[in-house]
Amino acid sequence: MPREIERKFRVKGEAWRSAAQGTLYRQGYLSAVPERTVRVRIAGQKGFLTVKGSSVGATRLEFEYEIPLADARRLLDELCERPPIEKTRYTIDFGGLTWEVDEFAGENAGLIIAEVEVGDEAQQIQLPEWVGEEVTGDPRYYNANLIRQPYSRWKEKGKREA
Repeated sequence: MPREIERKFRVKGEAWRSAAQGTLYRQGYLSAVPERTVRVRIAGQKGFLTVKGSSVGATRLEFEYEIPLADARRLLDELCERPPIEKTRYTIDFGGLTWEVDEFAGENAGLIIAEVEVGDEAQQIQLPEWVGEEVTGDPRYYNANLIRQPYSRWKEKGKREA
């Protein structure tokens, strides 16, 4: 059964940028309840439909399917919750793993999160110097929640830097 085991961290500083390649992402949610999310995403010039189960620690079920780009655009424009998530995703290889750094735009501008998928929740990982506070279990950082409570609306004390 497909499972995603992912850890999330705040990003500090700018050192990560020199090793990064970015792709524009636009995504929205058809369903964003704690038990399941159904996401539509455009990554570069490809469309995807993703279904995820609820998180247990850093693990959850995940099913992802490529869909026609025109279908993804129409779903995002006509059926998904607002506002859409807009971000640039950068990939960086470090410590034998591929890190994804999401630099958010729009109503979530200013938020930068690093994610890394691991094979096991107990897996030890080497953290890059630009990785700060771990936020894996903090629901504020779930993309589905950033639609309802964008980063721009967080109270200043909740925006502390890692």
